[in-house]
Amino acid sequence: MLENKVVVVSGVGPGLGRAIALGAARSGADVVLAARTESRLTEIAAEVERTGRRALAVPTDITDDASAAALVKAVSDAFGRVDALVNNAFAVPPLVGLTEVDLADVRSGFETNVYAALRLTRLFAPELAENRGSVVMINSAVLRHSKQPFGAYKMSKAALLSLAQSLATELGARGVRVNSVAPGYIWADALREGFGQMAKQRGGTAQDLYDEVAATLDLGRLPEPNEVADAVLFLVSDMSRAVTGHCLDVNAGEFHH
Repeated sequence: MLENKVVVVSGVGPGLGRAIALGAARSGADVVLAARTESRLTEIAAEVERTGRRALAVPTDITDDASAAALVKAVSDAFGRVDALVNNAFAVPPLVGLTEVDLADVRSGFETNVYAALRLTRLFAPELAENRGSVVMINSAVLRHSKQPFGAYKMSKAALLSLAQSLATELGARGVRVNSVAPGYIWADALREGFGQMAKQRGGTAQDLYDEVAATLDLGRLPEPNEVADAVLFLVSDMSRAVTGHCLDVNAGEFHH
């Protein structure tokens, strides 16, 4: 599906970022991995290379202009092309009500969730245009509710959605598509650990909490990282070549949009 494409993934971690990178490689792409933690990048790059595809690990602070520009140069030097950019990096501001949250924390969330995504997309836009490429913004199901205390996080993710839609219009004339994926729960290590801690406080198990949450979802289960990654890869690929400005919810039926 992505044979001989070059896919850049920012915010590569052990959950969804890793799943996107490995999914892209298994679909035939060479993969560029960008994040702050070099040891994690090295580990996932080795996994990508075991699929038979090339991997480039570039330690990057996407909130810094010089570091982001260095990433673009490294990709150009190594591959000479870019076909897709997946903006997966995110930061969750303190879970405090909007009437109490420190505005500096809100600004910090915007730096990673919005401004960094715009920064990378602008920098990669010329090469994406050369190859009629694609951008995917990883959003969140927080878009679909106003539960407390997620207000500050929702603010940044709503801005990211608006950014993606506006970029779809702005870059469409250059042949670049821009879409979003909004996951809900993702059953990966971070959520397992969180469920385990909450369950311990309640005197139960992580499985008890999983079953309780899963019962509220249409499919009766929580999505796995690779299932969310598959939606991302669809939007990156030519299979979605007439889709732009869209936000695809991947939440096992938690919300209908």
